[in-house]
Amino acid sequence: MGDHVTLRASDGHELDAYVARPAGAPIGGLVVVQEAFGVNSHIRSVADGYAKDGFLAVAPALFDRIERGVELGYAGEDMQKGLAIARQINPEDGVKDVAAALDYARRETGKKAGVIGYCLGGSMAWLAATRLDPAAAVGYYGGYITKFADEKLKAPVMLHFGLEDQHIPKKDIDEKVAAAHPEVPIFWYQAGHGFNTSDRASYNAEAAKLARERSLEFLKKHIAA
Repeated sequence: MGDHVTLRASDGHELDAYVARPAGAPIGGLVVVQEAFGVNSHIRSVADGYAKDGFLAVAPALFDRIERGVELGYAGEDMQKGLAIARQINPEDGVKDVAAALDYARRETGKKAGVIGYCLGGSMAWLAATRLDPAAAVGYYGGYITKFADEKLKAPVMLHFGLEDQHIPKKDIDEKVAAAHPEVPIFWYQAGHGFNTSDRASYNAEAAKLARERSLEFLKKHIAA
C-alpha cells in the first residue's frame, strides 16, 4: 500500500517518509509520528491502517537526522539503540520534520491534515499542536508532554496514557497537563507503556482498540469535516 518519498524540512534537512495512500480520494492528511524505534514495520502498519480509513498517511523518519534507515525491534540491543537515538533528537528539529510532513500531506490532498504520534511521537504530536498548525493532534503516552505543558495549544488535542506506565506517572499528567489544559480529553487505560504496539510485550488489544476508535472519531471530526 505504501511507498517512500523524500521530504525537505525548513532548515534544508532531507528525510525519508513512508506514505500510505487510501484506495479512493483522501478525506484528509495524517502525519504518523514514530516511536523511539524508527519508521519500522509497526509504524508502517499504523499508517496503512489510517489509509484504509481514508487518510493519506505520512510517517516521517525523525531518526534520519541522527542515523538514516533505522528500523528497530522492541527488546534487547534494539531497545537500547532506539532509546539512545531518541535522546539525541532535538525537539525543535523534530517539529521541523513534522512540519515538512504536514506540508506534504496538505499539498498531496488539498485538504486539512492532522498529527498522531506514539511515545516519542506522542510528545511530538503535542509540540505540533503548540508550535504548528495541524487540524488536530493525538498523542499516545508522550513522556515529554509535561515539559511543554505550559505552551498554548493551537489545535484540538486528544491524549492517551496507560495507568500501568512506569515512565509516566498519572499524577504528573493530572497536575501539569490536565490542570493547564482542562479542555483536552485525556483517556487512561489499564495498560502499560506502548500498549498500542502489537509487536511488544506491553501490547493491550482492548486498550489499543478503544484508543484507536476514539482517535479515529476525533481525527475525522476535525480533519474530514
